[in-house]
Amino acid sequence: MCGPHFCSMKITEDVRKYAAEQGITEEAAIEKGLKQKATKFNEAGAEIYAKT
Repeated sequence: MCGPHFCSMKITEDVRKYAAEQGITEEAAIEKGLKQKATKFNEAGAEIYAKT
């Protein structure tokens, strides 16, 4: 299923909205988000499978 509220179309829409709100390019918004996720991943122990 794909449409304006599903899958990549929704993600693209969210990235564009975030970039506009922050006054940055879409590429910069993506880069910023990836850096934030990488930081969280490393802080959580950098394990692909979380230990329960």
